[in-house]
Amino acid sequence: MPVHYPFSAVLGCQADDLDDMGLALVLTTISPEIGGVLVRGEKGTAKSTAVRGLAAVLPSISVYAGDRFSIDPADPSAESPDGPFGSAAVVESRPVRLVELPVGATEDRVVGSLHLESALSRGAVEFEPGLLARAHRGLLYVDEVNLLHDHLVDLLLDAAAMGRVSVERDGVSVEHAARFVLIGTMNPEEGELRPQLLDRFGLTVEVAAPRDPSLRAEVVRRRMAFDLDAPAFVERYEAAERDLTARVSTARALVGKVRLTAPGLLKIAEVCAAFEVDGLRADIVTARTAVAHAAWAGRSEVTREDIRRAALLALPHRRRRNPFDAPGLDEDLLDRILGDEELPPEPPEGGPSDGSGDDSGAEGDPVGLDTPPPSGSGGSTDGEPPSVEPASEASGVETNTADDALDQPQSPSGVAPESVTAAAPAYRPRLLTVTGLGTGRSGGRSKAIGSSGRRIGASVSTRGSLHLVETLKAAAGKQATRPRTSAKVELRIEDLRTAVREGREANLVLFCVDASGSMAARKRMAQVKAAVLSLLLDAYRRRDKVGMITFRGEGAELVLPPTGSVDLAAARLDEVPAGGRTPLAEGLLEAARVLQREHLRDPDLRPLLVVVTDGRANSSRKTAQAHGKDAVRRSQQAAAYVAGLGVTTVVIDSESGPMRLGLARQLAQHLGAEHVPVAEVSAEALTSAVHGFTGSTTGRGAA
Repeated sequence: MPVHYPFSAVLGCQADDLDDMGLALVLTTISPEIGGVLVRGEKGTAKSTAVRGLAAVLPSISVYAGDRFSIDPADPSAESPDGPFGSAAVVESRPVRLVELPVGATEDRVVGSLHLESALSRGAVEFEPGLLARAHRGLLYVDEVNLLHDHLVDLLLDAAAMGRVSVERDGVSVEHAARFVLIGTMNPEEGELRPQLLDRFGLTVEVAAPRDPSLRAEVVRRRMAFDLDAPAFVERYEAAERDLTARVSTARALVGKVRLTAPGLLKIAEVCAAFEVDGLRADIVTARTAVAHAAWAGRSEVTREDIRRAALLALPHRRRRNPFDAPGLDEDLLDRILGDEELPPEPPEGGPSDGSGDDSGAEGDPVGLDTPPPSGSGGSTDGEPPSVEPASEASGVETNTADDALDQPQSPSGVAPESVTAAAPAYRPRLLTVTGLGTGRSGGRSKAIGSSGRRIGASVSTRGSLHLVETLKAAAGKQATRPRTSAKVELRIEDLRTAVREGREANLVLFCVDASGSMAARKRMAQVKAAVLSLLLDAYRRRDKVGMITFRGEGAELVLPPTGSVDLAAARLDEVPAGGRTPLAEGLLEAARVLQREHLRDPDLRPLLVVVTDGRANSSRKTAQAHGKDAVRRSQQAAAYVAGLGVTTVVIDSESGPMRLGLARQLAQHLGAEHVPVAEVSAEALTSAVHGFTGSTTGRGAA
């Protein structure tokens, strides 16, 4: 059995002054109804170490011997698929389990499935419990929860909310209890959780490495001591661990007796309303957390400090209106709402809570949630790309036009000055997809064959979810050639068929953005940034990786290497200046380099190249001196090279104004790409255009 780093050693403090991460973990084990904890932080901040140490300080639980579903013998209403258990059944005590859910787990492994050995050897239909059953009355830990497939996250959170799991598949029909403390850890740099999933976690804490050198040195000292002699190190913290265990046990016994008075509940509602959180889940979680904090402190009634600590843990992540909003809470505003004085006592009899004020302290309604609200209150190809040789003759398209001169304000040196433009408001964009059928990780953009989605067939394989009907069909046709000792169908390994499912995959969306002087004029850059920002939001929801290249002035720059964090992409986009020349060829060639490099790293991650430009090209100063006015021809050669990579490409045309050259459309033809005017990136604009076209066609047909 592995020796885990002591929980108290991770926290580096006594039980009376837990940090936010330690407090959140403890409170959600005292009151599992809070809904679990999400720990966000940079790499190397002991997130996983703390969670693994938590299980060791939790009180042991009683279970029936041999019960795979760990029901509580003291609960007469608890039922186990392995039961029933009579009064003579053996009851044993065991430590709380910490069940770790791997990011690559299948749905069958999580919820359970048909026991294949029993089905194939004895023809019996038996249920093999999954990780949710094993985690009942314990801890379910998901490291890098932001990388978990969305359908598994939804399944986990639904099970955590309902406390039960129903399995209806492969001839198996089972329902069992699944009450566990869900704990997730993540590094925001690797991508965010969707806001609606963030809201399903009861508490969220942000962790960071200490900046104090003495604290950092102490962390290193303890870790080295643990690695040198783990048993001796653990023994040093046995007393502190026992104290934590005893205090958690005491708080669990007290939590059902803590009173949340009507004024306290009203204050929680005021705080949630003031911070404009959506729905009522925030109010409920804050109330439960405040009660658990009071029990942890040994109090029988919720105080102002309990509400304050609860709000700081339950509300920050619920204030995010879109994925690019940083979680946080204005503590000064929180203190103004709570005030300096303690909560007032319950109203006297005959007041707004007449007949219920005293009952709020009863064990049947410890938090007073049935107390009626005061009147007036409301609810709520390998290798580097070749260099592109200039054409020996002009391309036939002028690189500098009168419209260019109008669009590009000139500085005394003759080069358009730089400017930084804020993005216009984002909107819901049209869906851009990669052509063909992929095999990448689960997401929400392009069609793919994977472990989730609708079943479209079966394959000869021993990996994946069993396709029982096709397995039996394969075996049935071979029974005449097999020696049979009974009337049962004889199944062999070669008969196994697994389901082939068509779902959606995540992609690499690489933006190649023109940031030259022609984009700075006529407010084009604001419109372009709005389109890119909208597509970034869409990539966030569809679990894509994103990267960004900009080209302007003397060349192209990879401002954001491919990453799962669209927050970083949005920040880089906001800082992109516009001005200078338009080295379009350099931008396309840099995109080709990035795409080739990423293909080597992950061949299954299919890319989508989004080129945002008006199609105008002029050379960098260095190239112009050597090659003259061949920028357009060079950009066409670069486009042909990119097209040869076979990458799905979209050209978003930012050209505007009465004089349009259509150069972006020509570029799209050279790239073999879809051409989309920037005004039609919006899904609403696309729908209106389709309806208008249909209406006009219908009208002509009727005439």
